[in-house]
Amino acid sequence: MGEPTKVTGKRSAALQAKIPVTVLPGYHVNSDKPSEEYLIPLKLTWNSTGALKPGAIVYPKPSLEKYEFSEKPISVLTGSFDLVASFKVAPDAPAGPGSAAGTLRYQACNNRACFAPKNVEVKVPYLIQ
Repeated sequence: MGEPTKVTGKRSAALQAKIPVTVLPGYHVNSDKPSEEYLIPLKLTWNSTGALKPGAIVYPKPSLEKYEFSEKPISVLTGSFDLVASFKVAPDAPAGPGSAAGTLRYQACNNRACFAPKNVEVKVPYLIQ
């Protein structure tokens, strides 16, 4: 995972942060809406957001791929892509820097098997003007 973009805004402003994700060649992660119930979705959740109020998270459009371990094609993400997280600055936010902290949960798989799910810490730096 790459460094999220730093977001800057004034009180009550709407902001968007890009969170870059790279899946290594030969691997994939399940999309945020997996095609099978037993698959673990890619999911970003916020633990603390400071002066920012979290909004929608936009996940990239997945592709349907067929793998040896599944009878049907499954909804996956491969390569490099961005998650886009929306925030709104609180109307009473103090000026200055901060960060929104969250967790990205994913399950990486190759053509034959899926591995144990992992959680990665995500920090989006911000500056309130």
